[in-house]
Amino acid sequence: MELYNSIIDKINGYLGSTTPKRYAYDPHKTWEDVGGNQLVMMKESAYELGGDNKPAVNYACVTSGDYADKDEILVYGKDLNQISGSTPFARIAIVKVKDLEGEGQEDTEPLFRAIQDIDFVKYHVYPKGYMIRSSSDSFREQVRVSKEAVRKGITFEQVGNSYIAQYKKNPDIVAVKMIFVTADDADYAGMRADAKKTRDITLTLSKILEGMSTDCHTCSLREICDEVEGLKELHFGKEKKEFKG
Repeated sequence: MELYNSIIDKINGYLGSTTPKRYAYDPHKTWEDVGGNQLVMMKESAYELGGDNKPAVNYACVTSGDYADKDEILVYGKDLNQISGSTPFARIAIVKVKDLEGEGQEDTEPLFRAIQDIDFVKYHVYPKGYMIRSSSDSFREQVRVSKEAVRKGITFEQVGNSYIAQYKKNPDIVAVKMIFVTADDADYAGMRADAKKTRDITLTLSKILEGMSTDCHTCSLREICDEVEGLKELHFGKEKKEFKG
């Protein structure tokens, strides 16, 4: 499961010059979850991550490689209890999974379903006083943080633990590295470009599963297949399997 590894390889180059704060995963240090969508009014808000048209990026990369050997949270820049105004923001998840590919990289469906399940995690975490607004089209994840949450000491460590706890409900997940970025010198444009590429890889997997044409000259997804090692093998491997019967 190495389709996203070339994207993961670039992440460290985007995170800025600050030394990250590192926290080991602790399921007992999650932030209170309200269990559903919440509304934090502007008058109740302390600040917004990605507010005032500042960058706000989110994506998750799935791998079976050695990029996330343990559950941990990394924070680049100011923490939630240190921020006083609108700031740029990125949240990246590197999710290590069991090897879900069949022999010869032919078994596409379990791989795609697992990636979908992992992506849906972001819609099932609702930290109290941490209102998330996501856009799959623009890859934005803007967060409004309430004054009450700041007063009670909310941190990325606690929010990160909440995300990892949700991920760990999936038995295919081995480890999760959650990265939060608020550093001013981080490359948010680079992260956004790779968020789009991550989406394009997942879209291509979906098309392969649907039985897309094997005529590369007419395929609209040719560019991403040419760029990402393993996609063509999955595609033609599945076509060969179906042809055999």
